[in-house]
Amino acid sequence: MIDVITIFILAVFIGIEVITKVPPTLHTPLMSGSNAISGIAIVGAIISTRVGGEIGTWLGLSAVIFATINVVGGFMVTDRMLKMFKRR
Repeated sequence: MIDVITIFILAVFIGIEVITKVPPTLHTPLMSGSNAISGIAIVGAIISTRVGGEIGTWLGLSAVIFATINVVGGFMVTDRMLKMFKRR
């Protein structure tokens, strides 16, 4: 258990360091790309709905819903960003 907590704390610190070093012009493309990668979470959530009984089914369903919202939001942000750079 202590190993998991240690890895989580290290991941938080590394994540903060990486995100604060990203220039503002690259922030939106990186975030939309990472949100698109959340599509993998949807696959894992669908698989988890079939494992673990009734609780696993409900947790998997909520994970599918939240991951889908994340992916759709990422694509919406990307679309808005690309519209900013279009010539009029």
